[in-house]
Amino acid sequence: MEIFFQQIINGLVLGSMYALVALGYTMVYGIINLINFAHGEILMVGALVAWTVITALEGSGLPGWSLMLIGAVCAIVVCTVLNFTVEKIAYRPLRNAPRLAPLITAMGMSLLLQTLAMIIWKPNPKPFPLLLPTTPFDLGGPVITVTQCLILGLTVMILAGLIYLVNHTKLGRAMRATAENPRVAGLMGVKPDFVISATFVIGAALAAVAGIMWAANYGTVQHSMGFLPGLKAFTAAVLGGIGNLAGAMVGGILLGLIEAIGAGYLGELTGGVLGSHYADIFAFIALILVLTLRPSGLLGERVADRA
Repeated sequence: MEIFFQQIINGLVLGSMYALVALGYTMVYGIINLINFAHGEILMVGALVAWTVITALEGSGLPGWSLMLIGAVCAIVVCTVLNFTVEKIAYRPLRNAPRLAPLITAMGMSLLLQTLAMIIWKPNPKPFPLLLPTTPFDLGGPVITVTQCLILGLTVMILAGLIYLVNHTKLGRAMRATAENPRVAGLMGVKPDFVISATFVIGAALAAVAGIMWAANYGTVQHSMGFLPGLKAFTAAVLGGIGNLAGAMVGGILLGLIEAIGAGYLGELTGGVLGSHYADIFAFIALILVLTLRPSGLLGERVADRA
């Protein structure tokens, strides 16, 4: 049972990171029906910017938590400016084009950002500095680290703030009105372009935080690190019901738990033929099952009611 509870903790941590990225996918889809495949690369840029800032300040004598905070602020600023620019130059001109055009553009942006990151930061993996205490807390068998506690706590706070923003603020009402019908929302005084840009900016900030969490938890950064988490976060958004904030959160956590528990028992179940490094297959098995049995996802709903 100790292994089972340890995998539950690992799954919740992994699922929290998936959920933060999935929220960015689901908000953009809820507003303009675009699957932004470049979103995983925003995560990658956030992690690499934070790594650059933190390693530059490592000898300054500042405590680890303040280095993490400074790195996070810089990463959020860069990622929000980047995603705002991408929306303006790559997606906005295609807003009334057939849906295939922005989808292909998103894939192109994903490759472009990966290539630019490889040129700027070079292709080799880099160790992410250990900024927080590494001694884990013993929970009577299972253990949890300070970094993992931070990931869980931040995810809960961010989701609560996001739900409040969408349901109780002027910007949130404008987002819901734009998702319902951008033209009618425009006639009511809402500025759809501003709302869409704000959605991209918020999604980028979430991806930047997720990228730093990913780097701190796994201890490494590189230009290709956004592809797989981005793909799995998209799976999580589909699993929960893409376009639904709570669905993205539920899908992320569920996917993390499926993957962690699967990784913990895969070797035992297959008699050692398959190891924990095959855990990625669970995400795509889940995606196939959801698309086959419930295409709208677990909490899926009409497009008009999304986000």
